[in-house]
Amino acid sequence: MALINESHPEEFILLGFADRPWLELPLFIVLLITYPMALLGNIAIILVSKLDPHLHSPMYFFLTNLSFLDMCYTTSIVPQMLFNLGSSKKTISYMGCAIQLYLFHVMGGTESLLLVLMSFDRYVAICRPLHYTLMMNKCICVLLVSTVWLGGIIFATPEATLTLQLPLCGINTLDHLLCEIPVLIKTACGEKSTNELTLSVVCIFMVAVPLCLILASYISIGHAVFKIKSSEGRKKAFGTCSSHLIVVLLFYGPAIIMYLQPPSSFSRDQPKFMALFYGVMTPTLNPFIYTLRNKDVKDALGKLVRRIIFF
Repeated sequence: MALINESHPEEFILLGFADRPWLELPLFIVLLITYPMALLGNIAIILVSKLDPHLHSPMYFFLTNLSFLDMCYTTSIVPQMLFNLGSSKKTISYMGCAIQLYLFHVMGGTESLLLVLMSFDRYVAICRPLHYTLMMNKCICVLLVSTVWLGGIIFATPEATLTLQLPLCGINTLDHLLCEIPVLIKTACGEKSTNELTLSVVCIFMVAVPLCLILASYISIGHAVFKIKSSEGRKKAFGTCSSHLIVVLLFYGPAIIMYLQPPSSFSRDQPKFMALFYGVMTPTLNPFIYTLRNKDVKDALGKLVRRIIFF
């Protein structure tokens, strides 16, 4: 462990996979491919949702916000990862670490709440179709999305602030690819049970409770779908809901593994692989999941591509 005389160092050394240097080049190549794919895929979703009149509905308004969140989410960590994997100097400044910590967790908390909002939208559309236009009008949708963003900031900021106040006793080495709350708690010295308890409480409200609300929504949706007499209607309902459910599993699965257990119980490489999955793979896969399983989005993308080619 590298030691310095300050409680909070000027920079951190991110060890990453220093004990497995043969992994760095493959990871660099994977990130170099997936990061542009994530950006292009999410930009495409935003563009078609804005440009195609058929997609001017609450569901695609929320999907646009999800794509924007995924872009911010992955951008908050991947450029730093690429720089460190492609360089012998694997450092991040203390200020850069703090900014990354806030951005990454605010975006993650906001996405968790947004996925609940998207499931509520599907619940109203399928279970309360006669009230849908009244309950999900433009003003209400904007208000709901604003509340989700505010909720992400309110829940993530205090825990990130408490984590940055932990004494490091001169340690400026993080055995990770990025600055993340559980890893900083594990690295800190002294009493940190309060931080672990606070992290657990925050994660119950930001992971466990939202997931339970989503599952409750889909239980009600399932009952309503099976009552639809038209096979085409059932197929369409399952199509829109299954895409969202896959995204929910990809997001909450790693989040449960990472955040609903004490940081002291982590294996050495577990946080690194989890960060690569929910920070890189999930934002890259989301646009493809919604595109490949949604006929309206595929048609809109086809129109956009033809418009660009024949412009």
